[in-house]
Amino acid sequence: MNLSQFYIDGKWVDPLKPETLDVINPATEESVGKLSLGSELDVDKAVEAAKNAFKAFSKTSVAERLELLTAIRNIYKQRYDEIANAIMIEMGAPINLASGAQASVGLSHLKTAIRVLESQKFEYTHNNMIIRKEPIGVCGLITPWNWPINQVVSKLAPCIAAGCTSVLKPSEIAPLSSILLTEIIHEAGVPPGVFNMVNGYGPVVGEAMSRHKDIDMMSFTGSTRGGIAVAKASAQSVKRVSQELGGKSANIVIDDEKFIESVERGVTGCMSNTGQSCNAPTRMLVPASRHNEALEIAKKTAESMKTGNPTLRDTDIGPLVSETQFNKVQTLLESGLKSGAKLVTGGPGKPSGLEKGYYVKPTIFGNVSNDMEIAREEIFGPVLSIIPYNTDEEAVSIANDTEYGLAAYVAGENIEKLMYFARNLNAGQVHLNYVSGGSDAPFGGFKKSGNGREKAEWGLEEFLEVKAIMGAENLR
Repeated sequence: MNLSQFYIDGKWVDPLKPETLDVINPATEESVGKLSLGSELDVDKAVEAAKNAFKAFSKTSVAERLELLTAIRNIYKQRYDEIANAIMIEMGAPINLASGAQASVGLSHLKTAIRVLESQKFEYTHNNMIIRKEPIGVCGLITPWNWPINQVVSKLAPCIAAGCTSVLKPSEIAPLSSILLTEIIHEAGVPPGVFNMVNGYGPVVGEAMSRHKDIDMMSFTGSTRGGIAVAKASAQSVKRVSQELGGKSANIVIDDEKFIESVERGVTGCMSNTGQSCNAPTRMLVPASRHNEALEIAKKTAESMKTGNPTLRDTDIGPLVSETQFNKVQTLLESGLKSGAKLVTGGPGKPSGLEKGYYVKPTIFGNVSNDMEIAREEIFGPVLSIIPYNTDEEAVSIANDTEYGLAAYVAGENIEKLMYFARNLNAGQVHLNYVSGGSDAPFGGFKKSGNGREKAEWGLEEFLEVKAIMGAENLR
C-alpha cells in the first residue's frame, strides 16, 4: 500500500516537504508503515488541480456521473475484503465489525448516492421562476478515524454526484482504508483533479484547507474543538461549512415488559466499535424504581462480551485506536470513581491477559447524576453511564441537558410514550428501539453536534448552490 505519496491530479506524487508518521496497529502497538504528512504547499497543489478540474466536471451530465459512481461501487465490491482488513488493522475494529458494518456502509452510501442522483431535479420551474441547483465548487473533506470509510464515502459520493471536485484529508491515525479507496477511484476512471488526497495533521493540512481561498466548502467530521477551528479558518473566505461533531446520546428506557431487552441492547449498542462512535447511546436513563435491576442486567451483558484480538471472529470489543485515546479514557474512568458514581463492572486498567494493545475494560457506572464529568464528556470508549429518572418529563430534561444533540434513543413498547420522547428530544436522529436509518436517513446534529446534514437527499443538497432565474416567463 502506498503510504509515502499523495494523490493529486490523477497521479501519485511525492510530498513537497518530507515528514512521516508511524501508522500504529492498536492491537499490537506496532508500526504497519510510515505515512507521509502533507504541508500547505501540497494542499495548494491539490486545490489547484481540483479547481482546474471543476470547470469541466461541473458541466458533466447526470448520466456521466452515474457511470462514475457505479464504476466506483463495482470496483469497491471487488476489493471489499481488502478494505475490511485495512479497517481492522488501522483502528482495531473486530473483524466481524470491520467486514460487516464498517466496510459495507461504503457500498450503501454509493448505492444511495446513485439513487438520489437518478431522481434529483437540477433545474425546474417554481412560482414563475426557474430554480437551478448547481455544484458549489471545490470541496475540502476532513474525516475521522472511528468510521473511516463511512465518513469518507458519505461525503465523497454526494460530492461527485453534485458535480463538485474535492480534496480529502483522511485521519492520519487511520489512513489505510482511504488509500485503498483512492486506488479504487483511480481505477474507476474518475477524471484527474476531480478527487485529490493529501494526508497530514489537522492543524497543518486541515487548517490550510479551511482557510484556502479557492476551496468553496468544507465538510468536516470530528471533535467539536476541531470543528470550531475549521469554522474559524473558513470564515475568512466566507465558505460554506458543514460539520458533524461530537455527541453524548441519551437512551431513555421505558418501564415495561421489554425492559430487560431494552437494557441489554442499550449496553451492546454503547460498547459496539469499542464505544468509539459519536452517536453511541452512552447515557442510559432508567426508571429510578428499576435502577438496581438495570445495573444487574447491564453488568451481565457487559461481562458476556469478549474483549480481545480483532482478528478473531468471536471478539466483540477491540482496542481503542491509539495510546492518546487510551489515556483519555483512563482519566475519565478515574473521574467517574472520584465523582461518587457506582462502579458496576470494568474500571481503570487493561483487561486481564491483554497487556499489549490499547485495550480497556468494558465499564458500567451506575447511580450517575447528569452533572458528573462522565455524563457530560464524550468519552469515546466502552463506558456506559446509567442515570435514574422519576418522571417522563424529568427524563426529557436530563436527556436534553447536554451541549450535544447528535442522536438519542428510546426503547420500550408504548407507542405513545415512544413518540412523546421522540418529539421532545433535541437530537438530529432519534432511534426507537435501536432501529437505524442507514444511509437513507439524514445525519447531523443540534447544538454543538454540528450543522448541516449528511446522507441521501440531504447530503446531496449540502454540495449544491441554489440559483433563482426571474423573468424567464416574459421571454416566451
